[in-house]
Amino acid sequence: MIESEARPDSTDIEAQSAWVPELQAALGGVLVGQEALARSLTLGLLTGGHVLLEGVPGLAKSLAVSCLARAVHGTFSRLQFTPDLLPSDLVGTEIYNAKESNFTVRQGPIFANFVLADEINRAPAKVQSALLEAMQEGHVSIGGESMDLPDPFLVLATQNPIEQEGTYPLPEAQLDRFALKVVVEYPSREEELTIMDRMSRTAPKMEVPRVVELSTITEARTLVDRVAVDPRLAGYIVDLVGATRNPAAWGLADLETRIQYGASPRASIWLALTARANAFLEGRGYVTPTDIKAVATEVLRHRIMPTFEAEAEGLTSDDLVRRILDTVPLP
Repeated sequence: MIESEARPDSTDIEAQSAWVPELQAALGGVLVGQEALARSLTLGLLTGGHVLLEGVPGLAKSLAVSCLARAVHGTFSRLQFTPDLLPSDLVGTEIYNAKESNFTVRQGPIFANFVLADEINRAPAKVQSALLEAMQEGHVSIGGESMDLPDPFLVLATQNPIEQEGTYPLPEAQLDRFALKVVVEYPSREEELTIMDRMSRTAPKMEVPRVVELSTITEARTLVDRVAVDPRLAGYIVDLVGATRNPAAWGLADLETRIQYGASPRASIWLALTARANAFLEGRGYVTPTDIKAVATEVLRHRIMPTFEAEAEGLTSDDLVRRILDTVPLP
């Protein structure tokens, strides 16, 4: 059983997750019909995993992130990515102080607990690299001085999938740095009526109460690390990821020409960790196959690259993940 300490019981989890319903209610007071998005953001919060949100404009991606930051007692910064952005606009720079004849560091917006990177695919490669390096290392260098980022540090990035003019798509290796990729869909008719009623005002109310402290999040993460993963389920996770690299070994020979690149071992790590967090949200101290399947698509969809043949057939990475989940046998 993969665990670092004794498995937490339901009483421990109930005590440490009391803030979760309050957070969901706070987000639901502003967002309409985005329960799945709110849950995915909570998974990122519990695991420390950075989240990439993809959807057409106007689906409240940025609003969801800013609401999450308001609900958690942490610092928040938003950066609108544009083609003329420089790395120093993100991480900060040195400013010469003529009075004292020295340089002082002016920290950039990345020095916050929650960083909203809006339309990340509009930033040039150097800015994307600076952000993704900070995501991986947890610190940045300014003027030769290494500076730690706040703890916790969570990047929530958005991108628009339908407009490619003037954009710089993230390379697959950089996409792999995101724990989850969440696709935000259109609301239903009833949900859109509610949105229109709530937001079609000159000054719509978007009050989000602060319901949880950063220290509480840290304590919850410690408990998530103790959620148990049975060795058979650990093997199942590795088999799922392995099937993206060698589908023929799992009776999916037709996917050999439809998957260009499979998922890296980082996918196995995040699949196990987010499954633990999902079990925590369900009030359990152990992972079940349902937990793994619940998070598999968001963990794997940006780590599998369909071939041109797959795209010509209208197959998406979600379709490929679904085939693998339906085929790889449970232990």
